[in-house]
Amino acid sequence: MTPEAIRQRLLATGAAQTEDDTADLRHPEFGDTEPVRAAVLVALALGRNPGVVLTKRAAHLNKHGGQIAFPGGRIDPEDASPEAAALREAHEEIGLVPSHVELLGRLGDHLTGTNYRITPVVGLLPHRLDLADLDLVASPHEVDAIFLLPLDVLLDPQAPMRKSGHWRGRERQYWQWPHDEHQIWGATAAILVSLATALSGEA
Repeated sequence: MTPEAIRQRLLATGAAQTEDDTADLRHPEFGDTEPVRAAVLVALALGRNPGVVLTKRAAHLNKHGGQIAFPGGRIDPEDASPEAAALREAHEEIGLVPSHVELLGRLGDHLTGTNYRITPVVGLLPHRLDLADLDLVASPHEVDAIFLLPLDVLLDPQAPMRKSGHWRGRERQYWQWPHDEHQIWGATAAILVSLATALSGEA
């Protein structure tokens, strides 16, 4: 898939927008408690081995240690927008230079079971560069590994699997994506499903 095709698919599905969403989106299990606003960078690398950039969070972290995630985190008061927060966090976590990212828009906000409201910001990395060409460096305090979910897996409608499990006394449904080394599930997997839907033109 070419950069232009990705741009056009996101435009066609309404993802290529950058206005702040002020809708009152709340998790039913947390009542009137405001969700914590966060942003992640959904970065697409289209080199010889195209894919979506993901990280494995450092195992020692108190929250979601060892889990697979996009670069990202809380939107700080000094962040001008979710885009600014996502780019800042990606620079801090994996050394991605903000000017190397072509911002394409946003996917719909995602509410997590821990009461975070995540804004996924979609970005395109320099055309034809592989992950190794970008000289990314994982922050030892936050990230254990940087890797790609291959684009052909992302675009395979049979790849994501619907799973169920018990958490906080209830049975939950969640998405999971196949990978040889990592278990990709939860919010990250759900956002990948949204991205795949947008790029397939089905949204």
